[in-house]
Amino acid sequence: MFFAENLRFLRKRKNKSQVALAAELEITRTTLSGYERNVQPPFKTLIKIANYFNVSLDALIKYRLTALSEFQLSQIEKGFDVDITGNRLRLLTISVDNNGNENIEMVPVKAQAGYTNSYGDLDFIASLPKFKLPFLSENKTYRTFQIEGDSMLPIKAGSWVTCSYTENWEEIKDGKACIVVTKDDGIVFKLLYKRLSNRRFLLVSSNRNYSPYEIPVANVLEIWQFETYNGFDFG
Repeated sequence: MFFAENLRFLRKRKNKSQVALAAELEITRTTLSGYERNVQPPFKTLIKIANYFNVSLDALIKYRLTALSEFQLSQIEKGFDVDITGNRLRLLTISVDNNGNENIEMVPVKAQAGYTNSYGDLDFIASLPKFKLPFLSENKTYRTFQIEGDSMLPIKAGSWVTCSYTENWEEIKDGKACIVVTKDDGIVFKLLYKRLSNRRFLLVSSNRNYSPYEIPVANVLEIWQFETYNGFDFG
């Protein structure tokens, strides 16, 4: 792993002092200095650092960036090293009940901004409301998201959609309804079409009053495939 070496290299490449970079990352200079001496940061801090330097987690941790050419570095900084399948992004953070069975965590609208920043934080995931749906297969991992707006009618605003986690994005069938967790656009519920050769996804609403749009694969954090929904109120 080359995280500490890469962090020093990327900081100097941006002509940033430890004090300046620490301020922009909202950590102390002492903490940053520790990271550059091989102290392992929390996962959410790794994500923040990768986003700041516009590199993937793979590039930040696994590649010795100092050994790359300027052209290779520029390609990485443009996101061209991102794994387009989603397979190598990260380990999914889940919670379990007292019997060791996976919970279905619920992500209400009011928690979604926090989710995009803390989806890898076990304490945050454990703090979410949980429930069970006994009719779902035990071979998948599920999460339930509350949706906003009317772009996916007949599923109405405020409904809860339960989805299964997708590790390999190449296996998603075009036109499948998915929850897509993104860096820049938050959590969206759309029909998904793969444009992986161009490193993009096309997102389409079932309500044709909304125009389709594309997002880069590098902007995607998680994809969850639709399984079922309901409209119960959750206080």
